[in-house]
Amino acid sequence: MNILITGGTGFIGTPLTRELRSHGHSVTVTTRSQTGARDRLTWNPPDLVPRAIISTFDAVINLAGEPIASQRWSTERKKRILSSRIDTTRALVESIKNVNVRTKVLVSASAIGYYGPHGDEYVTEDTPPAYDFLADVCKQWEAEAYKALDQGIRVVTVRIGGALEADGGALPQMALPFKFFAGGPIGSGRQWFSWIHRDDIIGIIKLALENESISGPLNLTAPNPVTNKEFSRALGKVLHRPSFVAVPGFVVKLSLGELGAVLLTGQRVLPEKALKAGYKFKYSEVGEALRAIFHM
Repeated sequence: MNILITGGTGFIGTPLTRELRSHGHSVTVTTRSQTGARDRLTWNPPDLVPRAIISTFDAVINLAGEPIASQRWSTERKKRILSSRIDTTRALVESIKNVNVRTKVLVSASAIGYYGPHGDEYVTEDTPPAYDFLADVCKQWEAEAYKALDQGIRVVTVRIGGALEADGGALPQMALPFKFFAGGPIGSGRQWFSWIHRDDIIGIIKLALENESISGPLNLTAPNPVTNKEFSRALGKVLHRPSFVAVPGFVVKLSLGELGAVLLTGQRVLPEKALKAGYKFKYSEVGEALRAIFHM
């Protein structure tokens, strides 16, 4: 399969590209800088991908987007978070529409922020969206991807949960206080954390590419979500550190504002469609995932 990936040099895109190539796929990664590399495509959204190039790809994986949780949400940052997703997705779909259809599938990233806070309720792909900022970003992001349906293209929007690995995502920041014997739950610790090991993100995206019966939203979370307190306990155990130094909720809100309020709520998300499609998780329990990550 000939595959184009946006965001292919990021936390998920880099190992995904490596994995796809190891299975015989040809992968081209977009970049904003000029490059002469055969496996790199210089592309700056909202410009369209040239027709002669986009027409060669069997599949497109869209992972591009400004990081969400790296800093406080100012008005300007919110605009960047939204536009980085909307502009890239819209330009991709418009590029695909510009040619006689060759692309068979578009796998486009989204997030479980689509659902908003749900307390202890189980959340599946059928759960309706919330109305907060993250949910609005996800709704608009997915809506742009689904415009490719007009071309007869199969569209899968992967709603990614808390991705775990040592070299990126939120885990290094989460682990840092534990290394200084100051780790513990955030706020009450009762909020649900729907996590997933990065290897399983890659595995489910591969499944979405190859299984033509999969379409629409697809939750990328492990089948056993945990509370923030349970996650803190598991992380402390793996790192051989205590996990009782809680961070008060008001401190999180004061330091991170609206982003902090999101961290104090959560969703108990289940990967219902991936399980029904027969996906076998490498890491279904958070303890085994953390032990693999930290080589314990």
